[in-house]
Amino acid sequence: MLGLIKKRSKYYPDVGLFLVLIPVISAINYYLTYNNIRFNWYLNYRYLIDTGQGFLARILVRQLILYLDIRLPYEKGFWRRVLIQGLTTTVLGLGVIAATTEILSEIIFKKPAPLDFYSVDMVIIGIWFFFINAIYVGLYYYNKFMRVEAQIKEVEGLKSAGYRVKEGKRDFIIGFDCLMGFYVDSEHSVAVDNNNKIYYIKDSLETIRKQIPKDIFFRLNRKFILNKAYIKGYERIENGKLFVLLKNNRSFPPKITVSRDKASQFKKWFN
Repeated sequence: MLGLIKKRSKYYPDVGLFLVLIPVISAINYYLTYNNIRFNWYLNYRYLIDTGQGFLARILVRQLILYLDIRLPYEKGFWRRVLIQGLTTTVLGLGVIAATTEILSEIIFKKPAPLDFYSVDMVIIGIWFFFINAIYVGLYYYNKFMRVEAQIKEVEGLKSAGYRVKEGKRDFIIGFDCLMGFYVDSEHSVAVDNNNKIYYIKDSLETIRKQIPKDIFFRLNRKFILNKAYIKGYERIENGKLFVLLKNNRSFPPKITVSRDKASQFKKWFN
């Protein structure tokens, strides 16, 4: 699921959405502009021309929005991006529609477009560009939300299954109930399974801690994370510290120190 979401556009499904919306917008514009609408060949001709202009303007506006994603991402100043996007896309869109209207008017009618085109039609179209920009901003954050949700579900899926390790060229998952714990060996982190087999991991213990279920594992100190199933108990020592007592194994020491700061947290977790 995450792979599919990553591959799709930041503005999915804008292409399909505007294939439907632009003809609808053209129809609404006719309703708002003309009092007496007569269904004849001229209406069909104007409707097709206006809809084609709308598609052309949207294509160019979309390219401008993708360019702004690179030059001025939302995350580097949301309101500045929205303002600049709104102004530039509206100017570009209206410019495209005005230019194509003048060209078609000269070709077909041998005269410029009527003044009411600029005083009425262009005002209505300008308002539509406000809504188009709002749709694009909404789609951007909707898809961003979906990507985050997919990442969370992927991590939760891994958490419910086990921890991913690597052995040679082979990647596989070890169930959490089959993991004794993790420790730091020099500059590397190490995972230990219930057969005392070790797997070297690139992640730090803190990163590992965030990827494993808290009800099963506890980070005892800067060097060790242990599975509750392999902890026998604990004993209190000086200054509020604890000795955590481990069941017999070949990979971890029989006692591991827990600091005073973590002692109460550990006892609550263990009990």
